Amino acid sequence: MNPISTKNNRLLSIDVLRGFDMFIIIFADRFFYNLHEGANTKITAALAKQFEHPEWFGFHFYDIVMPLFLFVVGVVIPFSMERRVQEIGNKAKLYPHIIRRFVILFILGWIVQGNLLALDTEKFQIFSNTLQAIAVGYFFSCIAYIHLSKNGRYLLFAACLVVYALILEFAHVPEMGTSKLLPNKNIALYIDRFVFGDFDDGYQYTWLLSGLGFIATTLSGLFAGEVLRSKIPREKIARNLIYIGIIAIILGLLLNIWHPIIKKLWNSSFVLFSSGICFLLLALFYWIIDVKGYTKWTKPLKIIGINAITAYVISHVINFPELAKQVLFGFEHYLGGYYNAFATVGGFGIIYLLLWYMHKNNTYIKI
Repeated sequence: MNPISTKNNRLLSIDVLRGFDMFIIIFADRFFYNLHEGANTKITAALAKQFEHPEWFGFHFYDIVMPLFLFVVGVVIPFSMERRVQEIGNKAKLYPHIIRRFVILFILGWIVQGNLLALDTEKFQIFSNTLQAIAVGYFFSCIAYIHLSKNGRYLLFAACLVVYALILEFAHVPEMGTSKLLPNKNIALYIDRFVFGDFDDGYQYTWLLSGLGFIATTLSGLFAGEVLRSKIPREKIARNLIYIGIIAIILGLLLNIWHPIIKKLWNSSFVLFSSGICFLLLALFYWIIDVKGYTKWTKPLKIIGINAITAYVISHVINFPELAKQVLFGFEHYLGGYYNAFATVGGFGIIYLLLWYMHKNNTYIKI
């Protein structure tokens, strides 16, 4: 029995998992925040907290969203690149496609969160967005897939983690001394502010050195993609994904003792821990959809997943909950504090209808 696949020869579970991730990005975080504003209970407070990032140390459920996005990009690389690598004698011919995608992702990142559309250099940010992190991870992971052996890619993954951890722990920060895993005292943030200057994003998130973490996360997804393409029974594939996920989580927690998990730095313990969770999520979706064949529930998430970049960009450029309020304003009188949560549902409904219409007409925006 063959795995259930999409028309573009990718496993259905991959698109559904991507859709699940996008659903959290474009709906869940705003919804639970607004729901807590209306209900103000301990339960809604706990839910809302899980859909925001920690101040510095620690891990919330919402922290898996960005790593999962990079991870799934990596998962697809063996599916999309293997035949091209085998058929093209000159591997350099693959570079235009990779570079083109890198550039488009970076420009979309400027549009989404780099304030490019403000047309104001004082507001412009060079590197500050998930799409740009994906661009870095995708570019170097593709180069690794093209030119390195499987063992070479494993060594690159380990090197990214080891080198980044050592730099964060032992590098010298001018006028501060040895780098510390603390806000405003780490080498990664110093480098960003030194290189970007006025074009830095102004927050505690780091990007340039964190590129080592972005590459490692995307490579972990690439490894998962290779597991999915293994010529072994599907049940064993699912088990292997689970085993790898558990091992990565354990390693991340062990490293956390010495090198605390910090999403804003995207440090090595964060990469291991979040990648482990991504492996387990992929195993869960793969087992349900491609092993057991339970697919009836997948269509809404598939519709979101196959146009994920479109969903991400338009949800950040256009405030759909505010747009929904133009139609749903009459409900405010009856819903009171729950009105914003209701408008979030309405805004998501508009996005979903757009994506559904695109899917119905076989319109897929690819980069």
